[in-house]
Amino acid sequence: MALNFFPRARRAFSSLSEQEILALAISAEEDDSRIYKTYAEHLREDYPDSARIFDDMAQVEDSHRRMLIDQHKRRFGDTIPFIRREYVRGFYDRKPDWLIKSMPLEKIRAQTIVMEDQARRFYRAAVTQVSDADTRKLLGDLAMAEEAHEETARALTEKHAPEDVRDEETMKERRQFVLTWVQPGLAGLMDGSVSTLAPIFAAAFATQDTKQTFLIGLSAAVGAGISMGFTEAAHDDGKLSGRGSPIKRGIASGVMTMLGGLGHALPYLIPEFWTATIVAIIVVFFELWAIAFIQNKYMETPFMRAAFQVVLGGGLVLAAGMLIGSG
Repeated sequence: MALNFFPRARRAFSSLSEQEILALAISAEEDDSRIYKTYAEHLREDYPDSARIFDDMAQVEDSHRRMLIDQHKRRFGDTIPFIRREYVRGFYDRKPDWLIKSMPLEKIRAQTIVMEDQARRFYRAAVTQVSDADTRKLLGDLAMAEEAHEETARALTEKHAPEDVRDEETMKERRQFVLTWVQPGLAGLMDGSVSTLAPIFAAAFATQDTKQTFLIGLSAAVGAGISMGFTEAAHDDGKLSGRGSPIKRGIASGVMTMLGGLGHALPYLIPEFWTATIVAIIVVFFELWAIAFIQNKYMETPFMRAAFQVVLGGGLVLAAGMLIGSG
């Protein structure tokens, strides 16, 4: 625990013995192999071709690990010191599993190149700190192997995921993003922006009290956000529809609903009624155009048609709220 708070307590790389360098290399190769296997499992269901790339990369790292263990046995015996990269000052880090699983496909592929480059630099530095000829040769060979891995990764990509497959996977990833985040988020934004217009502006014109209007708007936005979030998460587990995690969809829908309602409630923190109302109407205008933009960008709805539908619908709800409040 102390190492997390006091980085200077870590060992300097230059202070490691040759046995510790071998042990560190073994540990690093084991970690990288597990990371590639995690990538593969994360991608297997949706991107099986890319998953096979990382299965192959994991096998390569396993072969490196076995070579290093054999060398350790020849020189130092069967007992390998316990040393990990986080115990060494300046050593490169790896992302934990929960961050790996949230990475998009292209970032995972790019991370592979970064990992191999970091491993190459480690082996180059390690060669300068060992004197045993066989160990220097092994570390040098591994450094050269890591240098070649960028080409290996590209070759494996061409083998398992040629350009047409990668294009298909990219399209599939985009569709999944739209289904899991954009669609429920857009529905929430529309609900929060449009459905709360009538009660907020009705309250504003009925009371002409900015504080009361803000409280009504706040309660409407928060209540609608909670309701939409739970409804989205509960009505479809995503297994049959393919819409993805219900928790993610519930968060997207609930948060965007609340933001949509808060957008035109927050101006009523301004004490002067007409100033607050004019600002709120301007905010409504931008909210409606944002909805039209999202529909056009992600749902492929022609912009003018989306704008006409949203602005007309929102304008009618806004007018209804003002008329009801004025009456």
